[in-house]
Amino acid sequence: MPFDRTVQLAGARARQLQALPRYREVLRLLDEGMNPREIGQVLDPPVTRQRASALIQQAKRAQMLGLFEDEIGDYNMSSDMTTVDSGGVTSAEGFSAGATFAGIKTAGVDKRDIGLLLSDRPCTVAGTFSQNSVLSPSVTLSKAVVDGGGDVRGIVANSGVANCAVGEQGLIDARETSALAAGKLGVAANEVLIASTGVIGVELPMALMREHIPGIELTDNDGAEFAAAIMTTDTHRKEIAVRVDVGGSTVTVGGCAKGSGMIHPNMATMLSFLTTDAAVDKEFLQETLSHAVTLSYNQIDIDGDQSTNDTVLLLANGAAGNTPLTGNSDDSEAFSAAVHQVTRWLAREMARDGEGAQTLIEVIVEGAHSDEDARKAARSVAASLLVRTAVYGKDPNWGRILMAVGKSQIPLDESKIEVFVNDIQIVFEGKAISYSITSVVAALAEDEVRLRVGLHVGDGFGEAWGCDLTEEYVVFNSAYTT
Repeated sequence: MPFDRTVQLAGARARQLQALPRYREVLRLLDEGMNPREIGQVLDPPVTRQRASALIQQAKRAQMLGLFEDEIGDYNMSSDMTTVDSGGVTSAEGFSAGATFAGIKTAGVDKRDIGLLLSDRPCTVAGTFSQNSVLSPSVTLSKAVVDGGGDVRGIVANSGVANCAVGEQGLIDARETSALAAGKLGVAANEVLIASTGVIGVELPMALMREHIPGIELTDNDGAEFAAAIMTTDTHRKEIAVRVDVGGSTVTVGGCAKGSGMIHPNMATMLSFLTTDAAVDKEFLQETLSHAVTLSYNQIDIDGDQSTNDTVLLLANGAAGNTPLTGNSDDSEAFSAAVHQVTRWLAREMARDGEGAQTLIEVIVEGAHSDEDARKAARSVAASLLVRTAVYGKDPNWGRILMAVGKSQIPLDESKIEVFVNDIQIVFEGKAISYSITSVVAALAEDEVRLRVGLHVGDGFGEAWGCDLTEEYVVFNSAYTT
């Protein structure tokens, strides 16, 4: 199975597997020459023609994805990949981390605001960075190291101050911070990457950096401390780790992320740090990370603003002892899927934790001409202020969903569009059908709302995530620095 198809529906896999017997029956009836109306009549329980049409499309997609037991290939996400309990950036072998409270983020409150991450051996590194025309020197310095192709050993990250729009002093301070971290970690300064997040236009408080970085204690179970140190307006840590067999070795991929505001697609959109003990060729590592970012972090939208500091880094130290992975390795897809599973989970958590958010919005677009078209349409729906306010108000105004799909300007046939809110179909062939408004309102009141759009012009699939837009977001951001 192609990697894209395997991992894109990871979150919905359990639900699909439960539906497989029904999908098989639908495909059997279709093979017998029945039309959707006839299939709907003979199913137990019977369903409408519209619902039967939707089941046919879902069954075909499940078949295409290889979800039927006798079609599942060597790589099966549900059985071969496991989630590490309380996992994070130190779950992979050879990584340690620590953090401290320096008073950068808040004065007089014990909140971690400087974090260090260290590998006990050199790491191959991949990275993606903000495409904003205004960049923090912390970004430009780290990007230069990644682009240079050398090995790295660690990361220093701070929260509270973005080190952006401060003139030449920003680069001077970024270099000194990297050197301070390198001195603490016992490595060369050019082996340490730096990331900063916080208020733009404020210089790094170097007196605090000099005082507190040397005192940070690192352990192999302090990934949570590091994850807390990069938070700004986040309400909780975001960290995960998974394990998968690669070439006879068990490898771990762990990660953490921060981001609740200034989140908008077109990588990067936040800070995220990933670690793995797999041995990976640098070119393949970069390809894997870039692809995972395209499918995950680039598909989240909270407020439409792209940050100046966004950074995603993936460090691979080879401690698992596997044969180095390349794009031609037999287990390359398994490793890529593990990386994507981590970034996808973190992306969802960032959308869920959007400033002032009460509801996670997941948008699925299927049946587009291409995956790229489907992702573009899904992003458009997730980013729509009108869709987000409708979800907040529990208003089943499905016309806003069609509007958002249409403004993405992808090729489509309006007469073929279907729309579902969770599992309730509300649009068939581009027009409203009879549905229970009470049921849809109840669905919109859940903690997670899934908006699914079927285009039926191809087999392209895409998903995106956002959150409802509340009064709290406006109040919070109107007084962020005061």
